[in-house]
Amino acid sequence: MKPRFAVLILISLLAVLFVPSVFAQTGTVKGVCKDLEGKPITGAQVEWVNMENGRKYDLKTNNKGEYFSLGLTPGKYTVTLSKDGKELYHFTGFSVTLDEVTLDFDLKKEQTAQAQGAGLTPEQLKAQQEAAAKVAKENNTIKSLNEKLSAAKQAADAGDFNTAKSMMTEATQIDPNRDLLWAKLADYSISAAAKQTDPAEKSKGYGDAAEDYQKAIDLKQKAAEADPKKAADAPKILAQYYNNLGQAQSKSGKIDDAAKSYTQAAQLDPAGAAQYYFNLGAIMTNAGKVDEAIAAFDKAIAADPNKADAYYWKGVNMIGKATLKGDKMVAPDGTAEAFNKYLELQPTGQFADPAKQMLASIGASIETSFGTKKTKPVKK
Repeated sequence: MKPRFAVLILISLLAVLFVPSVFAQTGTVKGVCKDLEGKPITGAQVEWVNMENGRKYDLKTNNKGEYFSLGLTPGKYTVTLSKDGKELYHFTGFSVTLDEVTLDFDLKKEQTAQAQGAGLTPEQLKAQQEAAAKVAKENNTIKSLNEKLSAAKQAADAGDFNTAKSMMTEATQIDPNRDLLWAKLADYSISAAAKQTDPAEKSKGYGDAAEDYQKAIDLKQKAAEADPKKAADAPKILAQYYNNLGQAQSKSGKIDDAAKSYTQAAQLDPAGAAQYYFNLGAIMTNAGKVDEAIAAFDKAIAADPNKADAYYWKGVNMIGKATLKGDKMVAPDGTAEAFNKYLELQPTGQFADPAKQMLASIGASIETSFGTKKTKPVKK
């Protein structure tokens, strides 16, 4: 009996020894991701989704375009390569086993395979690849320019206009054919010039800004002529460029050139004409050109009869033409009406008190509404 018992114990021990261990068995995946130009796609996301249970594994490429991961359970996967939220390519039904598996993303190779599968000729395939490469290059350029624009704005918001100018100068060197870049460079040049204490540097800054606005205008006009799709919004944008050009020219002392620019802006954008003519009136007022200023403010009023400030400054210029008859100041016809119209539109506006003082200086009454004299209270 003892030998038999020993055999039974031995068999039991063997059974225990040969019970397989229970543990999770996983595989390893790796790969390299390249763009249409064969360059590594860095900082991209490679998402592995198990088609059986939906489990996701999110991987990221390094500066060589490589990715690697341990611990994927065997099965069929959908694998998606994306960057900046945009899918670049995907594979469906890729098998992961217990061995190490490699899945590379070569966008140029995949594009070629797709083209051949679609029956494209070598010439058509080349044209497709060139178009794709052009798009990729354009996207990279746009990314670089947006970075420059953002850095420039950040500097400008902090009052550092020289750094903002430097950023935009670099942007125009990356791509000198975009009107927005030249316009922003000019904007920052004007702001930088305004802070200059050296008259020569100040004048140069305004002159540089005028040149850059003109470049923006030329590029926008050229783009609108070449592409009808870009022509729709061109007049309004050009009007803004001409308005800013007028500002730079006026600060450079080129009043006649500025007048042409403001007038051009008003003609291009009738909806904004009131402001453009008002700006023209302002520079003429500052230049002491009274008749030209009055004419400009009249045009601003014609474009927008409710533009209160235009009435006030028209009145100020008309006061400048007043004459003395004895000890009485006699202003041209329409002066009192201009000030009273301002008071009607802006009874508590920033120029309300000066307008009342002007009316008093010419012996005119203050009216509560245009054309209606203020009534005095009846004394009891």
